[in-house]
Amino acid sequence: MKIKFLLGLVAIFGIGSLFAQGDLKIGYTNAEYVLSLLPEAKQIESELKAYETQLQNQIQAKYQELQAKLGEYQQNEASYNDLVKTDKQNELQRLQQSLQEFQVNAEQSMGNKRNELLTPAVEKIGNAIKAVAEENGYTFIFSIGAPGLDVLLYAKEENDVTNLVLAKLGVEPPANTQGN
Repeated sequence: MKIKFLLGLVAIFGIGSLFAQGDLKIGYTNAEYVLSLLPEAKQIESELKAYETQLQNQIQAKYQELQAKLGEYQQNEASYNDLVKTDKQNELQRLQQSLQEFQVNAEQSMGNKRNELLTPAVEKIGNAIKAVAEENGYTFIFSIGAPGLDVLLYAKEENDVTNLVLAKLGVEPPANTQGN
């Protein structure tokens, strides 16, 4: 408990000394908004949708195969001897398990694809934010715009650096819109 209290005091005095020195300049931006305005955003979205469609089609094909085999089994179950019945049941279980595994793998693959496609754009935005901070003397730049993940709870509009970041990226912001 004493350690937490001491750390709290150190943090308060550290922030207080920044304010006292006058070196503190804080800005904020909405990185998701900036990403949505990048020229490559539409291409990324298009590739993700195409990949998702491809995976969904494969899942649908596996599901249809399972349904067909299940229908055949139900239709002919009375005519199967015990050995054939057990074999067909095992086959149905394997198909169902395969479908479930494929769905889990497809979700992971979709996440990996999203990361693969977004990483260069996110790095590009990060570099632009850093450059804007350095060029304009910002000590901190916070992120807003992700509900539940906002780091900044309140800020004056004049500290929004979104348009500076967009300009650094060579992107013209839409008229009459805010970055947050």
